[in-house]
This record gives sequence, C-alpha cells and structure tokens, in this order.
Amino acid sequence: MLKKKTQPSATSKLHSRSKHHGRYDFNVLVEHSKELKPFVKPNKYGNLSIDFFNPNAVRVLNTALLKYHYNIDYWDIPTQHLCPPIPGRADYIHYIADLIEDTSFNTSIKALDIGTGANCIYPLIGNKTYGWQFIGSDIDKNAIACAKVIISKNALENDIAVRLQENKALKLKGILKPDEQIDFVICNPPFHASAEDAKKATMRKLKNLKGKDTKKLVLNFSGQHNELWCKGGEVRFIKDLIFESRHFAKQCQWFTTLVSKASNLESIYKHLETVNASKVKTIKMGQGQKISRIVAWCFAPIQ
Repeated sequence: MLKKKTQPSATSKLHSRSKHHGRYDFNVLVEHSKELKPFVKPNKYGNLSIDFFNPNAVRVLNTALLKYHYNIDYWDIPTQHLCPPIPGRADYIHYIADLIEDTSFNTSIKALDIGTGANCIYPLIGNKTYGWQFIGSDIDKNAIACAKVIISKNALENDIAVRLQENKALKLKGILKPDEQIDFVICNPPFHASAEDAKKATMRKLKNLKGKDTKKLVLNFSGQHNELWCKGGEVRFIKDLIFESRHFAKQCQWFTTLVSKASNLESIYKHLETVNASKVKTIKMGQGQKISRIVAWCFAPIQ
C-alpha cells in the first residue's frame, strides 16, 4: 500500500500579530468570496488550494483575504498591475506599528506610502488594522485612478488620499505639502534595474518552484514595469529616497523602506551616514523561506 504524501507543515516567520499564520482556510475564504470557489481544488496532498501560477486565481484570493480579514468589501485591479502577497504586506505594517509605538506620542497617525500602486494595499491594511490615515503616491495615472475607485467603494475617502507624482525622479517633493506633517514613510521599491533583469528573476523563480524550465513567462503577481524595475534598481531608488528625505526631516519622524537584497545594506548604511541620520534601525522580517528587512531612519532625536 502506497503511503499518502504529507504536505510539509507551514513554517511561519510572520509577525506575532499577523492574521495569516498557518495555511489558508479555503472553506472559510470561499464563504466570504464566491468568486474564489472555481479556483479552489485539492492539491497533490489532498488539501484545498489554488494554482499560485494563475494570476487570476491569486487576484481573487487577495480579494477574499482582504474581505475576510480586513473588511474590505471591494478590491479589484487590472491584470497588468502588481498583485501583492497579502501576508508580507501586512507584516510591514505590523513592524512599523511596533516602531511607532516605541517612539511616537501621537494618538492620530498619518503616513505616506510611496508607490502605492493600483492595489493601494498598505493604506488599506494600515487603516483597517490600526486606524491610520494615509497618503498614497504613484507615478502611474492609471494606478491612481484604480486606487481611487477602491478607496471610494470602501468609503475611505476621509482616511486615504492618493496623489500623482508627476516628477518620476522625486519621491517626496510634489507629494507632501510644505506644512504637512506625517509620522512615517513606507516604501516597497522596484527590485530590478531593468526589464530583462526582472524577466530573468521571474524565470528563475518559476523554474525553482516547478522544477523545470518554463518557456512561457507567467507573472503570477503581474506588475507594471515601474512596479518591478527602475534605472539602478532597488539600491538607486533607496539612495534617492535617502538624500531627498533630509529635506523633509521636520515633516516626518521615520522614513522606512523594504530592502530585498542583503547585499545592498552596506551601500544604504553609507548613504545614511552621509546625510547624518540620527538613528537607523534594521528590522528583519520573513515569510517561509524568503527573508527581507526594513531599514528605518530619522533625523530628529528619539526620546
């Protein structure tokens, strides 16, 4: 008698307050989002799952997760835009909450999400989890339009505003008004330095996951070019943010960014020394086998 395959147990390194520990409960998610049902089938272990290589399935799963865990009644994005993994995005928010709790006396928190995208995911999770207010910025007019629809259909206009960044070289100027005060900046920079780099990375990911060459490129999380890559890649994007942040030191307490590549940290720390950041923190975060980190810095003395 053949022994039934047992699915490896989920190893979670998520934040202790995460709503996403363990495997997805697809029975519950389908109850909250009927659109998900056609995509849910038993996997090779006999457990309910979806095809995570199917962009439509991932998008509908996100819709269900947001509805069930965060009371987001409407969430939809065009297929060509980035469909982010919800647990990792929520973790960023939780770690920033720890940072703010340790260093801020403000009871009303307001933040800027640089590159909010069509999905507007950080403002949605941050508002629904902690009641924070957000400004979301993006260089893509279509992304801004889509985010506005999501905000409107969830009646969040008083809590989340989105603004178009007309100068692609800038991150803060042109978005923050001269007299506007915020508590922190969050940012998930484009990882890659070119479209070719992004394509090669995706092909490697698919090959590693499927165990074979994949002739046809399928982006299971989709993504516009400005969401996936920019000139100079992650390290250049963060460098520009660091040097611009010093001009907004009196308007923002903490500037933070995700850093996907550990090899970029040394360069980032050097840039932070150059601008005389008064405090720098590196916060490790992980999901399964993937390890990432948040780098946070400020200019005002922290009590």
